[in-house]
Amino acid sequence: MFSIYCIFAFGVVFPLLAKDFPEAEYLAGGIQGKGLRHLRPRDLISGGNITSLGHSKHSKRSAEVTGLTCTSLSGIESTIKNNTHTVLLVLTTFQVPMFMMQFGQSSLYRSEDYGKTFKDVTHLIDHTFVQAEFGIGISPDHSGKVILTGDRSEVGGTRVFRSRDYGLSFTASDLPFLPLIQMLYNPADCNILLTLSMTLDLWLSEDFGATWSKIHVSVCLVRWGTQNSIYLTTNRDGSCNDKGMLELKRSRDNGRSFQTIATRVFSFVLGGRFVFASIMTGLGTERMIHVSMDGGDVWNMAQLPVVNHEQFYSILTANQDMVFMHVDDPGDSGVGTVYVSDDRGTVFSKSLERHLYTSTGSDTDFTVISSLRGVYMTSVLTQENTVETVITFDQGAKWQALRSPQNGHCDMQTAANKPERCRLHIHASYSTTLKMNVPMLPLSQPNAVGLILAHGSMGDSVSVLSPDVYVSDDGGYSWLLALRGPHHYAILDSGGLLVALEHSNLPIRQIKFSTDEGQCWHVYNFTSDPLHFSGMDSEPGSRSMNVSLWGYRTDFSKWEVITIDFGKLLHRDCGDEDYVKWLAHSADLSDPGNGCMLGYKEQYQRLKKDSVCWNGRGYTVAKQPTPCPCTMDDYHCDFGYYRSEPSGECVEQEEMKGHPLQYCLNGTTEQLLTSGYRRIPGDQCEGGFQPHREETDLSKRCTSSNLEPESLLKVSVSNTAVIVMVVLVLLLTSAATGVWLVKKYVCGGRFLVHRYSVMREHAEANGLEEAEHLDAHTMESGKTHYHDDSDQDLLE
Repeated sequence: MFSIYCIFAFGVVFPLLAKDFPEAEYLAGGIQGKGLRHLRPRDLISGGNITSLGHSKHSKRSAEVTGLTCTSLSGIESTIKNNTHTVLLVLTTFQVPMFMMQFGQSSLYRSEDYGKTFKDVTHLIDHTFVQAEFGIGISPDHSGKVILTGDRSEVGGTRVFRSRDYGLSFTASDLPFLPLIQMLYNPADCNILLTLSMTLDLWLSEDFGATWSKIHVSVCLVRWGTQNSIYLTTNRDGSCNDKGMLELKRSRDNGRSFQTIATRVFSFVLGGRFVFASIMTGLGTERMIHVSMDGGDVWNMAQLPVVNHEQFYSILTANQDMVFMHVDDPGDSGVGTVYVSDDRGTVFSKSLERHLYTSTGSDTDFTVISSLRGVYMTSVLTQENTVETVITFDQGAKWQALRSPQNGHCDMQTAANKPERCRLHIHASYSTTLKMNVPMLPLSQPNAVGLILAHGSMGDSVSVLSPDVYVSDDGGYSWLLALRGPHHYAILDSGGLLVALEHSNLPIRQIKFSTDEGQCWHVYNFTSDPLHFSGMDSEPGSRSMNVSLWGYRTDFSKWEVITIDFGKLLHRDCGDEDYVKWLAHSADLSDPGNGCMLGYKEQYQRLKKDSVCWNGRGYTVAKQPTPCPCTMDDYHCDFGYYRSEPSGECVEQEEMKGHPLQYCLNGTTEQLLTSGYRRIPGDQCEGGFQPHREETDLSKRCTSSNLEPESLLKVSVSNTAVIVMVVLVLLLTSAATGVWLVKKYVCGGRFLVHRYSVMREHAEANGLEEAEHLDAHTMESGKTHYHDDSDQDLLE
């Protein structure tokens, strides 16, 4: 069977653009008995045309935008047409099973003009078959370093091809081992590489893969840390299956020596300036999170609930200031509680309950909005078992439902019976897990200030029917219905240009683009020969004016990439007159506290909606911060407290009343005297509201015995009779326990079926075809299972 596994492209101005696209393997997997034909670059455009899609109404989303009317962009049809090109995939791979072996072949192509033309450079890698599971490894510092991992099937070895000049030339060298994972570049020096072998040996190269040395054996997981440090887990028994008995080791000299910094480790993760380890407590299957701020020399127990083998921890995101941690609720509820940390990553407080997280993998909608500071979105499960979207603008201090777009409409029944619940709900990872018609997750970029693109639906909860595309230009405060139906989308030119393609099983020929942050859309026919669309990509960082579309023609044998250069469309460089001052987190300009978030205001220079110009690659986000006086909004609820509704005040948790607030910090017991408030990490407010908070060193030594294996292995055996009785009880109950375990895990685990909305009832009433498939599909897709990597991070 022929398959195309890997697609990647090079650009000249931006050193490397590379991505592995699993969709290609799926789509090409149906090609039977056909060879892969190489295509020459050619211009497919024979009569493209442009039209405009406008909206009759849109919300007032920025101060300078009022009553914008969509007009056609005249005179640009030929401009885009002359900058639209069809090219070959750079790396094509197919495999044919032959008896007990696999026969494979790869072709490598290189472009120096944003994909407008490609040159066959397969000879540079001696026509070696490039393994699909490794593909291409690109240096994170954009220095032009590239590694291709090839298969020398004739001798049973692996050969790597190394380039330092963006693929212009390659140097070959044979590996003394069979690799298990992709090469890991040292972020501080990209000449230094790490990888694991199939036998779980850790290998290191200090000369960009020319020579290798074995530096450790029996390695389960490895990560680069800061300042050339290496972190890994290992087991003395040589097996990685016994989670909870692993050792966490660290090297600060590129693997020449290792130090054990924790034992009885279940898993670990590096996030921001923190090292987190999930440690067995020695009490059955319970685990606790430990955190270190100095790379693992000193550990503190995080003030979080203990979990057992049926639960899990997950780091949702971490930065230099704080950590968002999800702790799974007991039982099979599919929800948990989000906790936020102090600036030491040790003292946590509740941020959000009933947070939807249906498995121990990545089935959570938690989304970092990178286009505006302090903003995060996620989903909760209501008491009615419906999925709803909530957002925070202050790093988890408060959460709220999304506002309804002025041009969005709920179904008639919800609008009539529950008008207060006619809200916007965003589709993210949970929707894709259920294989709903959601081709892309929410998208934001740091250099496109305030801009968010996301699929969503209107109603009393997330709808199972086909979602639409919504746009926010103010970081999630307000939203606009931008495009009907699901689309693939991308942000170009630092937000100055948005592009989108309709998600369809049918071949397409149109691309939509907007120069005003999604208020008006224009349609361009990029080909006269429709393309079975497979994916879209642009240069990371959203500074490019090029977008590449890939797919295949109707005969399924011709894979092609179409690169569209919008650079000539926005031919004029933006000047000072094209920008306007914009205050982030603002709602009421007459309020002196308007725009104060996390202790300060930020005023930006943003592109006007009606300015059709080019920000350019050198564009930088210009902002002016101004400090604000402290208010209650600048504080999280402290350890042992939670935020009550609707007052918003922090009140003491019932289970903590009457108990001293004590915790172990840096080897001594600390007692906390608090009025219930703790400054949000990274908040820069001055003066104003200053609640009392005092940490007192009780001068009592404390330590986590969970890091000391000797103390954990001491078991009292003074009462043999008691031990015998316990064994007998275990034997008598083992059969019942076995039946329960089989039913719970072998026969399906969690069957979490969360109702999205009453839209399904309306679909049935209207005779829609989707209705008859919803329940069965949700049951099957919603089934989740426990797995051993439950503490693995979700850092983004």
